[in-house]
Amino acid sequence: MVNVGDACAANTNRTVTIPAGENQINQMALNASGTVLYAAAGNSVRAWDLRRFVSTGKLTGHLGPVMCLTVDQTLNHQDLVITGSKDHYIRSLVVRGDLLFSGSRDNGIKKWDLHRKDLLQQVPNAHRDWVCALGAVPGAAALLSGCRGGVLKLWHTDTMGSLGELRGHDSPINSISSNSSHLFTASDDRTVKIWRARGGLDSTADTGPDAAADEVASN
Repeated sequence: MVNVGDACAANTNRTVTIPAGENQINQMALNASGTVLYAAAGNSVRAWDLRRFVSTGKLTGHLGPVMCLTVDQTLNHQDLVITGSKDHYIRSLVVRGDLLFSGSRDNGIKKWDLHRKDLLQQVPNAHRDWVCALGAVPGAAALLSGCRGGVLKLWHTDTMGSLGELRGHDSPINSISSNSSHLFTASDDRTVKIWRARGGLDSTADTGPDAAADEVASN
């Protein structure tokens, strides 16, 4: 919902509401142009045109609730929506170039070729608990993962070798996001931590204790 007075508000309130009979929204993501919002509710993903605030369709195919999704763009500039569901225990997805990384309740991380749809590499026991969140490290060939135990781990995206780990939160890490210089982690402990991404891959200081993460508490 966009309220009047918000930086991005129009002249009137705008609300997009899922139709009756659909479940809670588990995840949502914008397309590259910011004109379409994809929202995962129940076993499907509904697409919303943000220019008209109307639903334009629904993506189906899962047997269980869709728990995560990410949106990329094909070579002909069409939206590519990738989803993970409870029917295969997928908890997190992230796209980096032609590669897709998935994290799962089986404690593992897998790397996929998006174009060939082939499994390239996997780390069967990447964490000691569910892999709940994945994020790309800005400016480096590195992937950050977070688990239900609150641990963050850094991986080299080429080799999937471990580059280091630390306890990021005291509760499950639910989401990881990044911009050009920082990483953001959100947890059940009602905090969002901001990590400075700096240095090269020869040092785990990118996300290590020396990064001196800032913390934002939820009310």
